[in-house]
Amino acid sequence: MSASASDLDTRLRQTLAPTRLEVIDESQQHAGHAGAGGATQGTHFRVRIASQLFTAKRRVEQHRLVYDALQEFIAHGVHALAIEIID
Repeated sequence: MSASASDLDTRLRQTLAPTRLEVIDESQQHAGHAGAGGATQGTHFRVRIASQLFTAKRRVEQHRLVYDALQEFIAHGVHALAIEIID
């Protein structure tokens, strides 16, 4: 299962109802990296997200919500996920 920024965006919108969201595929910057496995897309993503579900939660809890929402993609080839919680 190859993931795209659009796939992650859709899943995050469905599960976390973000007020702001940007998903960036940074895989090409990691070409040759052991975790990339030769892929130039779908392995490394940056997620910038704001959601009402993050209110009153610690940063680790906010990140856990994002990881939980994307677990299927992580289990099938997303190697790295940089999460930025934004206002």
